[in-house]
Amino acid sequence: MAELSCFKSYDIRGRLGIDLDQALAYRIGRGFARVLVPGRVVTGRDIRESSPALQTALIQGLRDEGVDVIDLGLCGTEEVYFATDHYGAGGGLMVTASHNPPDWNGIKMVRDGGRPVSWETGLGAIHDLVAGPPFGPVRSAGALRRENPREAYADRVVSYLDPAGLRPLNILVNAGNGVAGPAFDVIAERLDAIGAPFSFVRVNHDPDSAFPNGIPNPLLPENQPLTARAVRESGADFGVAWDGDFDRCFFFDETGAFIDGEYVVALLARAFLAKEPGARIVHDPRVMWNLVDVVTAGGGVPVASRSGHNHLKARMREVDAVYGGEMSAHHYFRAFMYCDSGMIPWILVAELVSRAGQPLSALVADMRARFPSSGEINFAPGDMTAAVARFEAAFLPQARGVDRLDGISLDMGDWRANLRISNTENMLRLNVETRGDRALLEAKVAEVSAVIDGRA
Repeated sequence: MAELSCFKSYDIRGRLGIDLDQALAYRIGRGFARVLVPGRVVTGRDIRESSPALQTALIQGLRDEGVDVIDLGLCGTEEVYFATDHYGAGGGLMVTASHNPPDWNGIKMVRDGGRPVSWETGLGAIHDLVAGPPFGPVRSAGALRRENPREAYADRVVSYLDPAGLRPLNILVNAGNGVAGPAFDVIAERLDAIGAPFSFVRVNHDPDSAFPNGIPNPLLPENQPLTARAVRESGADFGVAWDGDFDRCFFFDETGAFIDGEYVVALLARAFLAKEPGARIVHDPRVMWNLVDVVTAGGGVPVASRSGHNHLKARMREVDAVYGGEMSAHHYFRAFMYCDSGMIPWILVAELVSRAGQPLSALVADMRARFPSSGEINFAPGDMTAAVARFEAAFLPQARGVDRLDGISLDMGDWRANLRISNTENMLRLNVETRGDRALLEAKVAEVSAVIDGRA
């Protein structure tokens, strides 16, 4: 059986005409139907030029296995998650390549209730069917209908906000010409209806398959100046930018400075602990000292999980966590089917800033000073196993604590490092943090990098 390169650990992604095409999308639809036996499925698509044809093929494959299909049309990934639960469907499939280049596309999938489909829980079996012999004759014709649950979805998102006593805010939003704009507009209408005193400056708001301002990936440093400049020029209280399918959002303070994901996780944890004292907060182990400090100080319980959406969601369900967050800007919410959302976070941050009476920069300044971090640093060594071995040989003997929950984390006392092999790319990812010592941070990043690269 030939391995299909577009099948990854958590989803399907690949280059058009090389790794993924309409014929393969059709087979994926049939494979999904046979493995999950969903009865009814929700589908949606992003703005990419290739997405309508791929979604059409996917729908046909599902229907040819007798599955009834609800088509949301153009939407965000989290709208498919929501609609899968909202309509009581047995699964959901979103055609999107999110922040990947224009010549890529993919499919994200969930089962009933928005539960993830990982390699172990169905994706591997779907791969084997798709890579195997022909599916054979059409079994029966499933029904197809068009639905738009966006107003119900917006109500769910807005339910996270208590508008009482909020001070006015002006918020810059950059949809990056992805699909965030239409969903945002309905959410903004709902916020206005409940009296939330927020005004908005919209940038690159309309979906455009040509992506005239570049592929929406705000995590890339070269893509951040546009939003930063717009925040400063508009005098906004803070800025928000989304990726292509808006399941991730990124924040800029009132000066236009980008806020690293681990500090956003801590802000959202603080917001939830103010509403639900003693709550459990799930986090990934790449950068964690600040988060653990914030959650513990707020009377909550920090719970570590392997990174990756299927691991975070499973861990949240296990411990009944109200919220889970990753430094990669994925944020998960118990009252949103334990799924990730790129709209709920900015609403919570807006409420936090409004009630604090302080600018967003002030809310993160103390955390940055007490627990500076390197941000994720990527390496592509020829031999990743050898690079990890060099890292362990150099630092493991002096470590005060060792954790192999996700890669290897070494607690060195006044600094900490996590090194892990990426789940999605052929890369090693390094994160370093210290206790209030930025000079030490810079020194240790240089030292560890030299070891990984084989220069030391």
